[in-house]
Amino acid sequence: MPRLFEVIAALNTLWPQDLAEEWDAVGTVCGDPDAEVGRVLFAVDPVRAVADEAVRTGADLLVTHHPLYLRGTTTVAADTFKGRVVHTLITHGIALHVAHTNADRADPGVSDALADALGVRPTGPLVPDPGDPRGRRGLGRICAVEPPLTLGELAARAAALLPAAAQGVRAAGDPDLSVRTLAVCGGSGDSLFDQVRAAGVDAYLTADLRHHPASEAREHGPLALLDAAHWATEHPWCRLAATQLAAVSERHGWGLAFAVSDTVTDPWTAHAAPPAGAPAAGPSTDSSEGAPN
Repeated sequence: MPRLFEVIAALNTLWPQDLAEEWDAVGTVCGDPDAEVGRVLFAVDPVRAVADEAVRTGADLLVTHHPLYLRGTTTVAADTFKGRVVHTLITHGIALHVAHTNADRADPGVSDALADALGVRPTGPLVPDPGDPRGRRGLGRICAVEPPLTLGELAARAAALLPAAAQGVRAAGDPDLSVRTLAVCGGSGDSLFDQVRAAGVDAYLTADLRHHPASEAREHGPLALLDAAHWATEHPWCRLAATQLAAVSERHGWGLAFAVSDTVTDPWTAHAAPPAGAPAAGPSTDSSEGAPN
């Protein structure tokens, strides 16, 4: 079996750490470089349930998309939930490695996996990486929808094909709009509206769309929006990542075993839709009634 430092070197080739944003916290969080690795578990979030799953399934290495310590810390004491994750992993000899915005910008990356899950064809990055002479790396992807779908059909497809989360998929726009081109961005993507408009696509699918950016984007023009759960838009990357590392393992004769966590770590657990026919803004009122003369 390979040593951890050999597997980490392979991961850094797949998702180079210098592709990460300056504010990000990627790389190896814990683990003995000389420890043997036989089984790798991929997940979106390094939370307690996933750490327990790593223990239960006999993983030697946990690879997550989201960082455990994004803003730094002064303690890994086990009386904090993040410290408990670290203690659980170290106690059971499990390493933790994070590939976040470096996996977002990689080729292939998080948004390629999202496009594949949706059954649309990437044609290039939404925000190209200026350091990539091939023009294939970068944030988000511009995709061709073949054959075209209506916005309603595309929303239904996304809800059916992405991992199920309580939020489902929200849409903004004419449900009968024909969507031939689609921009996608796994994770929070409302900071990319300028690039989406410049791309001239019919619709944009991402996560965590806030009221004001979404409202302003709709006021700018006919761009349709699809808002899915953050976890659901990034989970497809886990299977892509496992496939990529499996190819490296086969090439080196490592014989690694792989698993993808299906533990739902989206924080939202329920969704209550308004009853059919309910007024959008509550009962109507006569604003003139009772007004002074």
